[in-house]
Amino acid sequence: MNNSTGCSANATVCNGTSCVVTKKNFNEILSVVLSTVLTILLAMVMFSMGCNVEIKKFLGHIKRPWGICIGFLCQFGIMPLTGFILSVAFDILPVQAVVVLIMGCCPGGTASNILAYWVDGDMDLSISMTTCSTLLALGMMPLCLFIYTKMWVDSGTIIIPFDSIGTSLVALVIPISVGMFVNHKWPQKAKIILKIGSIMGAILIVLIAVVGGILYQSAWIITPELWIIGTLFPLAGYSLGFLLARISGQPWHRCRTVALETGMQNTQLCSTIVQLSFTQEELNLVFTFPLIYSIFQLAFAAIFLGMYVAYNKCYGKNNVELPESKDNETVSESSLHKVNEGFQPDGR
Repeated sequence: MNNSTGCSANATVCNGTSCVVTKKNFNEILSVVLSTVLTILLAMVMFSMGCNVEIKKFLGHIKRPWGICIGFLCQFGIMPLTGFILSVAFDILPVQAVVVLIMGCCPGGTASNILAYWVDGDMDLSISMTTCSTLLALGMMPLCLFIYTKMWVDSGTIIIPFDSIGTSLVALVIPISVGMFVNHKWPQKAKIILKIGSIMGAILIVLIAVVGGILYQSAWIITPELWIIGTLFPLAGYSLGFLLARISGQPWHRCRTVALETGMQNTQLCSTIVQLSFTQEELNLVFTFPLIYSIFQLAFAAIFLGMYVAYNKCYGKNNVELPESKDNETVSESSLHKVNEGFQPDGR
């Protein structure tokens, strides 16, 4: 086409000196920018969380992985099975059922580490569980998807982004390792970093939810069944994780930790798998589900956090852990407040 009018080469409509240029994909640019910012913030937050991890206790969980084994059973046993039961119970479309199962098979999300700090959980256990579940996901995700999805689809059509899992693992391990080193060498400075990082973590969680809502606001039209499943799924994960940990004899602070690690999934990984595995027509039916799950997992976590704070304010003074076995060292709630320096009841 003759471009003697002086229009830009990528103009789609030209009329004399007036041109209409193809509009840039604003959402795509915004997504790249925000993803970069959020990744940097996440690395900083995980570094600060590492400042609350003691190397000796962390290695103790690796050497005596009873808590990690419970978390493994919850992560790759309870969650995929719960997703399967919900999919069958609500009789959703095959492509929707597969996405629900992908969510159930994902490893734990890093937001669980931030929330474990705020509820005075076992940070050493939380970090070790997130790291191990992300590492084990390299083998367990394909296995779980093969077992649970074959009644709806050929599991070979689901693309597991092993590079993304590997990147998540590196982005998790490196900043936490640096934080652990800082805590070992300069414990007083680590406490200051931890306080700043815990506040940043809370802001980051809210920011991720807001950004997701803005970027994908046009995809909120979705079937009611998926809304209901997105509500029940994280609630079931929190409840069943807490129950299994308590039945196995874990102390209360570890029960809270396991519950958060179970219900708090890596929704970003789920979104990546969904985008790689389905056509555009199929994406229109399911793409928003990871975001729905993310919103409700954060909403229920916020409710549980509020309940924990209220309980501590009312009964915290008399709340002491029951004696545990040698492997599960006796830890009082008051000592956890001193370690985490999170929400402390008045008058202490």
